Amino acid sequence: MNRRHFLFGTLSAAALFGSGGTALARHTVWNPCRANLPPDIANHDIVRSAWQGLDPTKVWDCHAHLAGIGDGASGIEMNPRMLSPLHPTEYLQRLFYLNAGCAHEAPGRVDQSYVERLHNLSDGMAPGFKLLLFAFERTHNSSGQPRPELTAFHVPNTYARDVARAHPAYFEWACSIHPYRPDCVEALEAATRDGARAVKWLPPAMGIDPASPACDRFYAALARLDLPLISHAGEEKAVHGAGQAAWGNPLRLRRALDHGVRVVVAHCASLGEDHDEDQGTHGPKVSSFSLFARLMREARYEGRLFGDISAITLRNRQLGVIRTLLERDDWQPRLLFGTDYPLPGILPLVSPRRLAAEKLLDAAAVPVLETLREHNPLLFDFVLKRQLRSGKHHFSANVFETRPFFDRKPA
Repeated sequence: MNRRHFLFGTLSAAALFGSGGTALARHTVWNPCRANLPPDIANHDIVRSAWQGLDPTKVWDCHAHLAGIGDGASGIEMNPRMLSPLHPTEYLQRLFYLNAGCAHEAPGRVDQSYVERLHNLSDGMAPGFKLLLFAFERTHNSSGQPRPELTAFHVPNTYARDVARAHPAYFEWACSIHPYRPDCVEALEAATRDGARAVKWLPPAMGIDPASPACDRFYAALARLDLPLISHAGEEKAVHGAGQAAWGNPLRLRRALDHGVRVVVAHCASLGEDHDEDQGTHGPKVSSFSLFARLMREARYEGRLFGDISAITLRNRQLGVIRTLLERDDWQPRLLFGTDYPLPGILPLVSPRRLAAEKLLDAAAVPVLETLREHNPLLFDFVLKRQLRSGKHHFSANVFETRPFFDRKPA
C-alpha cells in the first residue's frame, strides 16, 4: 500500500495503518498511557545524552495541538461527523487523537484531562522546556463568514491563551485567524497583545488560499508585527479539507514571503504531491517536499522561510526526506523542532525499528524509544530526533533551541 494513503483509511486496523499493518502483531495499537518512566529508562544514557549540548530553556516544541470535545467550557467545537460511527474515518480520528492525548477515559472532563496530561508530560522533560499550543480556526468562505458545517474542529484563541496563561512555565500559544475575516487584522493585533507567539494555518481545511490577494492585508499586519506564520503544506491526512487541496501547495506561500512574513512550513511539506505551478497552474505533479526545497534554494527567502520537523518520522513519509533534512547542513539554521503532538502518542504511526533497519537510527536505541513512547510521547519524539543520523550528519542543536525564533522584532 502506498504510504501516502495509510492514515485513517477504513475501520479495518490493517488498512487503517496501511504500511504499518504488519507492525500490529508486534506493537500495541492503543496507547497504554503509562505514567512515570521506569528508572532504568529515565536514567538511560540515550535519554540523558539527548539533552547534552542544549539549553532546555530554549527548547520549545513549536508544533503541538490542543484537543478536546468542548466539555469543559473551553469553547472547543467538534464536527458531529467525528462523533458518529456512520462516518468511520472521522470517528476513528477522534478516538485515536484522544487516546494519544490520554483523554479518552475521562467523561465530563476530557478537555481538562488532555491539558493535565500535557502538563505531566512536560514535567518529564528537562526544566525550562515548553510547548507552543495551537488554536485552530473555523473554516470560512470567500466572504470571510464562518462555515461550522465544514469545520472539522475549532479550538478558540481564547482557550489556547488561557491554557498558556494558567501554566506559563510549560506553555506558550499560537493563535489561528482566518485572513478573509473582516476583522482579521484587529483579531491579530489583539492576539499579539495577549501573547500569541505565532499564527497557525491549515489552508485546505480552513478554506484559505495563501496565494489569494484577499490575504494581503493580513500578511502586511504579520510583517509589521513580526509574528511568524506556521502553515501546513503538502498533503493533509489528519484533518479533512473544506477547500481545494491545491491550497496546500508550498509555492502558494510565496505571496506571504514576498510581503516579508516569516513563514514556517509545517512538516517541511514532507507528504504528497502538488502541481509545479512555476510551470503553470496545471504543471506536472511533483513531490511537495521538492517544491519546499526549491523555495529553500531561493536566496531572497533566507531569513524568511523555515520548516518544522514535526511528523517527518511518521511511516507515511519517504525516508529520503529524513536523509535530506539531516544532510543539508545549510538548512539546519532554518529548521525548527516540533512534535505534532498528540500524533507521537499514536503508537503504530512511528516505527523506530524501520528507521534502525534503514541505518537512520542506532538499533540499540529502539527498545529505549519504544518504552519511552508508552510513557511520554513528547520525550520519545525529542529523543528520537536527537538520535537520527545519516552517516555523519544529524540535526544540530539550534534546530531544537527554537525559542529565539519566536522573539519578535516588530517593524
